Order: sequence, then structure tokens, then C-alpha cells
Amino acid sequence: MTSLLAISGSPSADSRTALVTREIVRRLSLTGFDVGHLNVRDLPAPDLLAARTGGVEMRRALDAVASAEGVVIATPVYKAAYSGLLKTFLDLLPQSGLAGKTVLPLATGGSTAHVLTIDYALRPVLAALGARHVVAGCFLLDQAIERRPDRSAWLQPEAELRLFQAVDDFVEALPVSAATIAAP
Repeated sequence: MTSLLAISGSPSADSRTALVTREIVRRLSLTGFDVGHLNVRDLPAPDLLAARTGGVEMRRALDAVASAEGVVIATPVYKAAYSGLLKTFLDLLPQSGLAGKTVLPLATGGSTAHVLTIDYALRPVLAALGARHVVAGCFLLDQAIERRPDRSAWLQPEAELRLFQAVDDFVEALPVSAATIAAP
């Protein structure tokens, strides 16, 4: 079974980024993929800050990235860039940490002024880590995402359409052996 990993770089468990990431994991799981979900905020802060990769939790997280065929990278936008929490984790990956992988970047933010964050801040880092293919990605305005009482996400129809198109493009960009598994 094709292994995918969604990485949420939000420091908040109830952020819109976290909600959307859970929705992507749910959608990909329903299409037949084995999808893991890594919340960087759950990793030990002392290990992240000191760049210690030998601990059990950190090793498990790095191994999950290494074994995934495709990776979703989700982040809120702060000060026109992806989260520092995500940056700290990405810095722990080896130089070729995304080699051979298809990557879907996703960003959420409060203003359309941050729409280029994916292309100007995140994409260069993903490419430097050796990603095989970084798909176009998706930026969603915070106001297009609402929290439901069950902690799931409700997206405005236009935002939902763009998000699911990005997810479909991601699946189509996976290596042929991976994409055929999820085909109906």
C-alpha cells in the first residue's frame, strides 16, 4: 500500500491548518492510501530546539518521512513565512530528506497578501531537500475555514474545491505504482 505522510507545522492543535490537515488525511485514507499524520508540535521541544535526532519520538518522525512516498506539508503563515516550528523540523531532515518524494505544500493565512508564501518561502526549501516533484499546492484564507463542533473542518465551497483539486493533483503526481493503487 502506498505510504503518505501529512506533516502539520502548526503550533496549535485547533488551528485552521490542523483542521485542514486532518481533512486531507481523512480524504486520502478513504481513497485507499496508508496515511500517517505527524504534528510537529507533539515532538519533544528540547530535541527540536537542540537538533537532537536520536530520541525515540524524533527518530520515529524522521523515519516516517523517509518511508513515505508522498508528503503533505501544511503550515500557517506567520509574518509572510511558514511557521518556525515547521522550519525547525525541516532543518532536522537530511539534505536529501525528500528525495524521490512527491510533495503537496499547503498554507493557511489571514490575508491574500500571503498567497505567495508557498512559492517564495516554502517551495525553495522543499526543492533543496530533494523533492522529486512539488505540486502547485494550495493557499487557503482563514476565513474560508470554520471549526465544526466535532473538531472537523467546514470549508467554503470555493476553498474546498481548490483544496481537493490540489489533493487530486498530488495523487496524480505520485509515482505510477502509487497512483494506480488509489484509482477507482
